[in-house]
Amino acid sequence: MTNATVAGQFRFFDAHVVRTERLGPSMVRITFGGEQLRGFAGGGRDQSFSLFLPQPGQSAPVLPDSEGEGRLAQWRAMDPAVRAVMRSYTVREHRREPAEVDVDFALHGTETRAAAAAAGPAARWASRAARGDRAVLLGPAVEENRSVGFRPPLGTDWVLIAADETALPAVGGIMDWLPAGVRAKVWIEVPHAQDIQDLTTAADADITWLVRDHARGPRTCLLPDAVRTAVLPAGTPYAWIAGESGAVKSLRRHLVGERGFDRKKVHFSGYWRLGASEEDLRAEALAAA
Repeated sequence: MTNATVAGQFRFFDAHVVRTERLGPSMVRITFGGEQLRGFAGGGRDQSFSLFLPQPGQSAPVLPDSEGEGRLAQWRAMDPAVRAVMRSYTVREHRREPAEVDVDFALHGTETRAAAAAAGPAARWASRAARGDRAVLLGPAVEENRSVGFRPPLGTDWVLIAADETALPAVGGIMDWLPAGVRAKVWIEVPHAQDIQDLTTAADADITWLVRDHARGPRTCLLPDAVRTAVLPAGTPYAWIAGESGAVKSLRRHLVGERGFDRKKVHFSGYWRLGASEEDLRAEALAAA
């Protein structure tokens, strides 16, 4: 496969699994390597990319052999039962020497064989990934690219970050990027106490972990409830919210409508939605477009 450009900022990169590391009951870190990743140019923070994985029984993801920006459209036109599985992920860490990309996967529903059969294809793949397994990344070829969402404007006095475990890799990348002297209020919701990670940052960060293990109430209530009851710093804020779409929308309404945040300074992303697959969400987005 060739490094075909997409919209000038992105390329396809052949890659393979170098190693895996279990981070807790709900997360696994997979390190991808490969000679083509020397051209990968992540912008840090919440840098996102598309990951193409093989279907069950395939040794490598199936994509068109063509070059150019039409390759993605050609992939969409292929038989869904044959073409590579595509999912969106965040770069947890990117190294140039050796050329490696770390990606953290949430392992929803893969705890047992029966549960894994009903889990999403990417979670199933990640739970079984081994050294040498092949994948393709459609990622940035330039550091300044449109797939970086965390962009506090000039004049920001402090940042608010709220996320569930699906956005934890992005939070980790943001914390790595934040410079000293920046004040940050951070809430992260995870399924189990063992999923809590040691996030390092030069920023003045107050991090609150919310654990669902023994929580009462609906699946998405912890994060909005914690932020609603919090005492927030004075000054001009910038907010970054990501996770389950219902919780994200609820938080955005609260920050803009009740806290008076400038809506232009609230970046929000629904990474997933209760009761909907990523295929459902992609179909809705295409229909809306």
